[in-house]
Amino acid sequence: MTDELRGLLRESAEAHQPDRARMLARVERGTARPGTARRSRDRERTRALSWPRIVLATLATAGTLTASALMVVDVDAVHDPDPPRSPSAVGRAVPPTAAGSRTEDGPLGADGSVDPHSNAYWAQSNVTLKAGEPLTALVVELRIALTEGVKDTGNWRTRPAADFDLSARQEGGFLVYRWTLKPGRTVPAGEHVFAGQYDHATGGRDAKDDTYRIDATAGAVERGAAVWGGFA
Repeated sequence: MTDELRGLLRESAEAHQPDRARMLARVERGTARPGTARRSRDRERTRALSWPRIVLATLATAGTLTASALMVVDVDAVHDPDPPRSPSAVGRAVPPTAAGSRTEDGPLGADGSVDPHSNAYWAQSNVTLKAGEPLTALVVELRIALTEGVKDTGNWRTRPAADFDLSARQEGGFLVYRWTLKPGRTVPAGEHVFAGQYDHATGGRDAKDDTYRIDATAGAVERGAAVWGGFA
C-alpha cells in the first residue's frame, strides 16, 4: 500500500463522525428481551423528567430562602430606633432616671431632696421648683420607687391647691405624684415646693431610684422648658 493511499484512508477515518446515540439504540434493540427496550425508554424518560423538577424545586427553595434573608436585611437596614421624645413638651413627661440629671433649662430650675424631718417609718420627698419667669403651664411629677412598705400618706405644695389637678397612684413600680397646673392659672416667678409623703419599711430608706421631672411653659414667648433629677 502506497503512502498516498494510507494518507487518504487516515483522512477519511478522521473525518468520519459516528452517530453514537443511534448505534447504542441499535445495539440495545438487538440484545434486549421483549419489553426491555420499552421499559428502558420509560426509565430514561422518567429520569429526564425528574431532574428538571428536582432542579426547579431546589432553585425555588433557595430563592425563597434568599428572598427571606433579603427581607430581613432590608427591614433591619431601614428601621430606625424610636426618636427620643422632647423633654420640653408639657403634659408628655418622660420618666427620668436619677443618672443624667438636668436641673436647669432656661428660666427653669429644680432640686430634689428628702425632707430632714423624715424618720425610720415615714418620709417626705421635696421637689423645689425655681422659676425665673411666670409659668403659664406646668406639670410636676415625683416618682417614689416602691421599695418595701412604701405607701402614700399624703402630699402638699406651697401654691394654692385649687390651681392644680392632682393624681397619686402606683405606676410601673413607682408611687407617682403628679401636679398639673389648670388652664388659665399661672405660677409666679420664685421658688415653689411640691412634696410627696409616704410610709416605708422600718429603717433607713435608700432614695437612689426616686426621681422627679418638671415640664413648663415660661414667659410671654411661651418658651418650653424641662428639668429632671434624683434624690441620691
